[in-house]
Amino acid sequence: MKEGFMLNYDSTSIPEATDIQNEMRHSVSLVTDTRNITTIAGGDISHNKDTDTIYAGIVVLSYPAMQLLSYSLVIAETKFPYVPQYLGFREVPALLKAWEQLPQKPNVIVLDGQGVTHPRRMGIASHFGVLANHAAIGCAKNMLFGSYSPLGLEKMSTSPISSYNEVMGYALRTKSGVKPVYISPGHKVSVKDSLAVMKKCVLKHRIPEPTRLAHEKVNLFRVGKLKEGYHEENVQGVLF
Repeated sequence: MKEGFMLNYDSTSIPEATDIQNEMRHSVSLVTDTRNITTIAGGDISHNKDTDTIYAGIVVLSYPAMQLLSYSLVIAETKFPYVPQYLGFREVPALLKAWEQLPQKPNVIVLDGQGVTHPRRMGIASHFGVLANHAAIGCAKNMLFGSYSPLGLEKMSTSPISSYNEVMGYALRTKSGVKPVYISPGHKVSVKDSLAVMKKCVLKHRIPEPTRLAHEKVNLFRVGKLKEGYHEENVQGVLF
C-alpha cells in the first residue's frame, strides 16, 4: 500500500478532500507499467440506500479470455457522503480491503468510474491506483469531465475525450447503437493502452466484463446470496 496517504476519510470535509486530490494527482503515472497482461480485475460496490454500509467486491478474470477465476468480497462502513467528483473517498477504502484479500494480485484493475477524466485528474481509478500502487483503469457509465466529438454508431467506435487540449481518455461504443462507456487511465497505464486493454474486455454487453461481473457479484453479496471473503472458481487449465 502506498505510504503517506490517508486510508480513512470518515471525518474528511469536502475542502480537505479537494486538497488531498490535488496532492495525490502528482503521484499519478500515465506510463504503462506492464504489457504482459494475463489477469485483469474489476471492482465495484453496492449499498442499501441511506445507510453507511458498503458491500465491496473485486473479481479476477483471465485476460483476454475473460474467464472468471476468483473474487473477493468485504463489508465496510463509511461516513463519507456520496458527492460527485469525490467517489474515491467513499468507496476506495472498502475496495482496498477487498484487494488485500486477494492472495495474487492481477496485472491491472478496472474500476466503475473515472480515471484522469476528472477536474483534478483524480477519479476513483486514479485514487485506488495511487493508494494500491498498481495499474488501474477507469470505465465510467457517464461522462464527468472533458469533451468528445460524436462517434460512430457501430460497435468499437471510439472518440477521444479531451480536456485542457490534451487527450485524457476515450468514449467507446461497446454495442452498436447503444450509449458508449468512458475509458480513462487511472494509474500506471497510458491513455492509448487503457483503450486497447478495455476493447479486449468487451463481449456482448454494454459494460465490459471486469466491472460488469464485479457489479453482479456485489449485488448478490448485498442480498445475502454470497458470503464475505475470498472465493476461487473451479477453473481448469488457467494459470495466474
